[in-house]
Amino acid sequence: MSGNKNYYEILGVDKKATKEEIKKAYRKLAHKFHPDKKGGDDSRFKEVSEAYAVLSDDKNRAEYDSYGRTFGTGNNGFGDFDFSGFAQNFQDFDLGDIFGGGFGDIFGGGGVRTKRGRDISIDLELSFKESVFGTERKVLVTKQSTCSLCNGGGAESGSSYKTCPTCNGAKIIHDTKNTFFGTFTHQSVCSHCHGKGEVPEKKCKKCLGLGVVKEQSEISIKVPAGIENGEMIRMRGAGEAVSGGISGDLYARIHVKPHHIFKKQGSNIIMDMDIKVTDAILGGHYEIKTIEDTKIDIKIPQGTSHGDILRIKGKGIQVGSHKGDLLIKVRVKMPTKLSRKAKKLLSELQDEGI
Repeated sequence: MSGNKNYYEILGVDKKATKEEIKKAYRKLAHKFHPDKKGGDDSRFKEVSEAYAVLSDDKNRAEYDSYGRTFGTGNNGFGDFDFSGFAQNFQDFDLGDIFGGGFGDIFGGGGVRTKRGRDISIDLELSFKESVFGTERKVLVTKQSTCSLCNGGGAESGSSYKTCPTCNGAKIIHDTKNTFFGTFTHQSVCSHCHGKGEVPEKKCKKCLGLGVVKEQSEISIKVPAGIENGEMIRMRGAGEAVSGGISGDLYARIHVKPHHIFKKQGSNIIMDMDIKVTDAILGGHYEIKTIEDTKIDIKIPQGTSHGDILRIKGKGIQVGSHKGDLLIKVRVKMPTKLSRKAKKLLSELQDEGI
């Protein structure tokens, strides 16, 4: 071991730590001590890198645990430590996480990601009827929007554009860093022209050349028929705008207020209906009002039992080309008070075995 170092103490892990725990500890320390970061420490960074390279390799870790050292042959600044396999182990990491998100293209070859505006989430409360038949709602949202005066161009009306002096029209900036692992080049969108490659001669007075402005916007949301409580409506591009990029999305979470009579079950509508004992035995007719506010006559068959379901075709929810049914759950209402005559008649029925 180099200088009798305790690699477990360096990474702050137990000797029985798993590979995942070792990796997690290294990620945290590498982020903290990387020399390119403010407050970084080059010697500590090399030390934790050395510890991770040994403990992340099964063979090296076994040798270290047995003999207190590894038996590599390379000469790389770590004494007896063999650093040759570390590059392979290091590929397991997202370097953007370790170095603060600025190394998306650290190994070269990748393109610069298009900027995207922030997504917005709102809550939308609907009545039961609105959820059944669908509706259109207009909401006011305060957000970053494309400037209506310059249409997002950032220039005053009639003003011309010139090549961005920061990126010379390239739209991106190349930032080269020399690190312990070598020289890495990071590409980022030019913050001056926001990836457009040109800037206006005269900036828009409303957005000050940014192309976006924070303001209150009216958004129309189409709610489809049959939407369920808790569902989400996604409106692409209705979120916050960003200069030189694409707008985020707007998500509307639906909250359906319960109805005092009706409930939903898929494309069907369910309701309860109370009937008299005599109508359950002999049959009868009841008039109800549907969710569409139309009155219909319901026939109660003879011998209907408590809990039976009566189905009315086509009086449910329209979902595409299919329309559900109205399901009526029968509740036989028992009388709480009986006249002498009623008791006598029921006694006679009881004698008949009914």
